[in-house]
Amino acid sequence: MYKCSHFKIQELVPPAIFEARGEKAWELLDERLLITLDRLRDRFGPITVNNWHSGKDREWSGLRTKESPYYSATSQHSFGRAADCLFSHTDAESVRQEILAAPDDKTFELIGSVELGTSWLHFDVRNCKRIKTYYP
Repeated sequence: MYKCSHFKIQELVPPAIFEARGEKAWELLDERLLITLDRLRDRFGPITVNNWHSGKDREWSGLRTKESPYYSATSQHSFGRAADCLFSHTDAESVRQEILAAPDDKTFELIGSVELGTSWLHFDVRNCKRIKTYYP
């Protein structure tokens, strides 16, 4: 089982999942997502997915359950295959452009899809022709 080097599980799941499962919550997330998050962190520096554990407001940017106001039964977030990332040292659009310019780069090789036109980077590891892009 893969666990991120750069992220605690609280940064990737909502509070209720962490309270119910603790470290076992790693099992709910796709290994390709976790590997890619670590690779993005190595390349671009600090990344925020969820920050509820430090008293802030992001709790639905990783795994989403039916309790989420953003829940969709077909969302990659609901399957543990997506993350919405905020970068400390760069902006999401710059990262998006690097992904689209070099999708086979080792950092990006597991990404299936990216969302366009957002202030965060949504990426997921869905099974599709790479790299699928779409607008919210």
